[in-house]
Amino acid sequence: MIPIFADLEEAELNELGHGVRVRRVKKGAIIFVEGEPGDGVYFLHSGKVKIYKLMEDGREKILHFVNPGDVFAEILLFDEGNFPASAAALENSEIAVINNAEMRRILAANPQLAWRMLGIMSRRLRQAFIQVRDLAYRDVHSRLAAVLKDLAAEYGRSTDRGVRIELALSQQELANLVGASRETVARALSQFKKSGCLDTDQRYICVTDMEALEEWAEMA
Repeated sequence: MIPIFADLEEAELNELGHGVRVRRVKKGAIIFVEGEPGDGVYFLHSGKVKIYKLMEDGREKILHFVNPGDVFAEILLFDEGNFPASAAALENSEIAVINNAEMRRILAANPQLAWRMLGIMSRRLRQAFIQVRDLAYRDVHSRLAAVLKDLAAEYGRSTDRGVRIELALSQQELANLVGASRETVARALSQFKKSGCLDTDQRYICVTDMEALEEWAEMA
């Protein structure tokens, strides 16, 4: 069950099922590409997805990750234009797609669901504003520390060493998240390790001193 539909009656869920198209995609597969005509609202049933934009110089900027139960491409509900960003599977994933007309009918009949959808869009917009602010006013160390702090809050698991981020990310993917080069992120990670606020284990990061990481995040 996708959480946003939790309040629907059984009859409504059954009716909804007739308008759902299920896609199963392999790790690394492109789900949609920025600029393509939108075909509906997407819901992630299982797996993990990244939403990203390609810059003019060919670099990738990751906007956010999508977790099971999350909705994405929701902006197309109110703007039947093209996809404003691209999406790719980070793991083998199962996705449900509901066309815009059907989704709007469901929202019109369920005001609470409509409010929930607006809440999701509001949070995404706020997140975008924060990213723009950070790129303009924060240096790479501060941006990287803030991203790691957020990832620890969302994907962290407490261990005897600290908080292990249960999301395997390469240095390049971290660079794509913070809007920097891989080399710059590698140097920042090395400084964080030397200062004792994190450690690495293959492709996983463990935050060993959250207060120290927060201090890095608050630096301009």
